[in-house]
Amino acid sequence: MGSSSFIPASCFFFFFVFLLSLSRTSIATRRLHELVQQQTSLLTYHHGPLLSGPISLHLIWYGRFSPSQRAIVSDFLSSLSTPSSSSSPHQPQPSVAQWWSTVHKYYPPSSPAGSHSQPPSLSLSLGPQILDDSYSLGKSLTSDDIIRLASLGGQKNAINVVLTADDVAVEGFCTSRCGTHGSAPGSAISNGTGKRHKFAFIWVGNAEKQCPGMCAWPFHQPVYGPQSPPLVAPNNDVGIDGMVSNLASLLAGTVTNPFGNGFFQGDKDAPLEAASACPGIYGNGAYPGYAGNLLVDGRSGASYNANGVDGRRYLLPALYDPVTSACSTLV
Repeated sequence: MGSSSFIPASCFFFFFVFLLSLSRTSIATRRLHELVQQQTSLLTYHHGPLLSGPISLHLIWYGRFSPSQRAIVSDFLSSLSTPSSSSSPHQPQPSVAQWWSTVHKYYPPSSPAGSHSQPPSLSLSLGPQILDDSYSLGKSLTSDDIIRLASLGGQKNAINVVLTADDVAVEGFCTSRCGTHGSAPGSAISNGTGKRHKFAFIWVGNAEKQCPGMCAWPFHQPVYGPQSPPLVAPNNDVGIDGMVSNLASLLAGTVTNPFGNGFFQGDKDAPLEAASACPGIYGNGAYPGYAGNLLVDGRSGASYNANGVDGRRYLLPALYDPVTSACSTLV
């Protein structure tokens, strides 16, 4: 069906700690340890296109979301392009835009010797939003249904983001994935080729009612591994704050590996990408069961590592830095 699925960082984290719990001396444990130690060659560029130019982020809300829930996600996406300098009154440090700046280090993926062409760049903006609170396709969706919903958004210079409510079951949700990103043929025909342009899409589900221990960690007790106390969600919404963390991971993977031949390592259908290459890491000192040394709001006790617009705060996953060959965190 022209798409591929990718597992976000939170799901890789639980796979990671599950293997560790099997045996302290197992071969799997040693290999995972070696993977962490050998990050210098963790991601490989496969010579495919990255998303570049101005990209519009189209949101397709499927099911019932409150206005405040929609605002949390929308403000996060708007924060990606807000100036990240310390002089900006809208986004104090560390900022969402500062987190996103690591993605820009993937551009350009290659620079031919003697080339005078303008290197590709990327800019994001929040585009139109579609609300489907009538559950037009029902409350049990297949992967094809997700593509059908994603196709409702713009298909040129766009990423279409499908967000499903906490009472919507999606094929594979909570068992093998918390969300996906991929591509699908659009309606437009490429000039002279007879082929349809592909568009990029993301799907993320609200896991609060179905599997918060799988897809909303560290805001809920994990299903597997060490049982450390859950963190207080920065926007006081376990499901939505978990969605933002997963969306951030998938967004980084989408722009750096939109069509399955960009930056990744491993199996093409379940690759390690810019964020999933750093599973379970949100701050310095992270280890299985511990998200890392984070900032904590003195009044609410909420944990976060990035500031956004309108005073928002978020907890965002570490990104693999192709310059330093290490997982990069804001705190």
